[in-house]
Amino acid sequence: MWLASFLLFILLACTSVAQDRREVGLELVLLADASPSIDEKELAFQRQGYAMAMTDPRVIGAIENSAYGTIAVTYVEWAGNTAVVVDWTIIDGPESASAFAEALVKPPRLAFGNNRIGGALLEGKRLIETNDIDAPRAVIDFSGDSIREFSGPSIARARREVLAAGITINALPILRPNDGRRAGPNLEAEYAKRIIGGPGAFMVTADSYATFAAAVRRKLIREIAGSVPAPDWGTACCEQ
Repeated sequence: MWLASFLLFILLACTSVAQDRREVGLELVLLADASPSIDEKELAFQRQGYAMAMTDPRVIGAIENSAYGTIAVTYVEWAGNTAVVVDWTIIDGPESASAFAEALVKPPRLAFGNNRIGGALLEGKRLIETNDIDAPRAVIDFSGDSIREFSGPSIARARREVLAAGITINALPILRPNDGRRAGPNLEAEYAKRIIGGPGAFMVTADSYATFAAAVRRKLIREIAGSVPAPDWGTACCEQ
């Protein structure tokens, strides 16, 4: 009798855990640059850009018309540490998108110190693997104006571990024409070679902060749709 009761308890517990998990079409980690090259004005501009993009009717339409009609998003800033600014949020329409946007623009700066890009990528992987969400696709959306790293695991090692886990890495390089490209001669080429990877991986370039929100919007729509670019990374992976 006790064995049957114990097995019933285990069955009910497992059923409860399964019922507690949420199912969406996409798990998306927005991994945004908050390193020393990003001042307070630019940090606020980035957050506002993501908030505007997430509430754009075209992005909401892409979500509502997707196979599941929902995505799960978390916004994380990276520097010497990584900090979750907005925890995992299910977006399924204008109200949830607006709630995410409102939560995004309020917090103070939470990430400080010199670049730790590899650590940031691995934190994105951890956030995907330890949440209560199930999805057929998982994406880390990495944005930044540099590729220099000062501490922590290497970009190459982190990228390998992320891709081995079945997670795609997309990127949004932010060019700064007024003070040079922070990575050297070609930030897009560096991101294409060292950051992006996985099924359907691509980049969308923000050629200035004036075009940042529009670039984020285009990238979100493409990620939600799950479209796959042509395989010639030298020419087709990047959008302006």
